[in-house]
Amino acid sequence: MSERGALRTRLDLLAREVAKFGVVGAVGLVVNIAVSNLLWRYTDIPTVRAGLMATAVAILCNYVGFRYWTYRDRDKSGRTRELTLFLLFSAVGAVIETGVLYVATYGFGWNSPVQSNVFKILGIGIATMFRFWSYRTWVFRALPDKDVVVSTEDVTVITEDLAASPEDVAQAARAVSVPAPAPAAAVRVEADTARR
Repeated sequence: MSERGALRTRLDLLAREVAKFGVVGAVGLVVNIAVSNLLWRYTDIPTVRAGLMATAVAILCNYVGFRYWTYRDRDKSGRTRELTLFLLFSAVGAVIETGVLYVATYGFGWNSPVQSNVFKILGIGIATMFRFWSYRTWVFRALPDKDVVVSTEDVTVITEDLAASPEDVAQAARAVSVPAPAPAAAVRVEADTARR
């Protein structure tokens, strides 16, 4: 595949990821705004505290959407690590989001229902950029390529039988990707043939 084709493929995958992230985020936005407005209208909870509570509800809703739809093909081996990082980065996003609402409400006195909604949405927009970067980079990690990379430990074992230096072999191994190993039966047949 040419460089241009590979770039187009990567951009297509990124566009699909952004679209799925956006759909889950839009659902989270609706949940966040709906819960915020319900709390602002029907309770005496202060504006920023109610906004933070709504953010927490939206974060839980978003995790389900991200794990089971947007990033369903990503590594699922470390769920505890994944959930811990998700909550950590979501908390940072919540601080960003709530910080914008806090500054508007208490810094400038903009706390009418319309103003609160505008600054809530503005805070969500800023926090979403941070969340997208952190979730795709740290939380929902991509699975490794299907090619197997030779480790330096394997190279050291190989070089004990060869005249090449470990550094030369390690450099060559880094430059070449090795396809996934053959099934065990095929390897055994090759080994039996080599012994004869």
